[in-house]
Amino acid sequence: MIEIKKILFPTDLTESSSKILPYVLSFSEKYNSMIYLLHVFQDLKRWGKLYIPHISTEKFEEQALEGAKKFVETLCDEKLRGCPNFQKRIVSGDPAAEILKTIESEGIDLVIMGTHGPKGLERTLFGSVAEKVVKKSGVPVLTINPWKLK
Repeated sequence: MIEIKKILFPTDLTESSSKILPYVLSFSEKYNSMIYLLHVFQDLKRWGKLYIPHISTEKFEEQALEGAKKFVETLCDEKLRGCPNFQKRIVSGDPAAEILKTIESEGIDLVIMGTHGPKGLERTLFGSVAEKVVKKSGVPVLTINPWKLK
């Protein structure tokens, strides 16, 4: 029988990713799995010096990272209370690369993630994170289109 002891749930902290959470919790409950909730903060330094009016890039990243931490804490408190088996991580870097690193370093058995994240120019610049993870992951990846869920 297949054992799924560690589930990775990469989240972009949007409404669409919260629609996927019931599936993550259901798999975790069924298999008594540890959930690794991962948010990857896009590393702005890879784009060189950026001009953000009235605030330095470093200060912007610091504030965004702090906001992400608070959001993840709220999400964990409100939505994951019924699941005692979870760990949360917030890292900076390329989302697909960090997801793939986490799969390897933590011995993840299954990834559950959304198919649709940021759109428009960001999609063109960064590419599809889900597509990269599906193509390069050594473990099964369950992708869910959050906009098609009822």
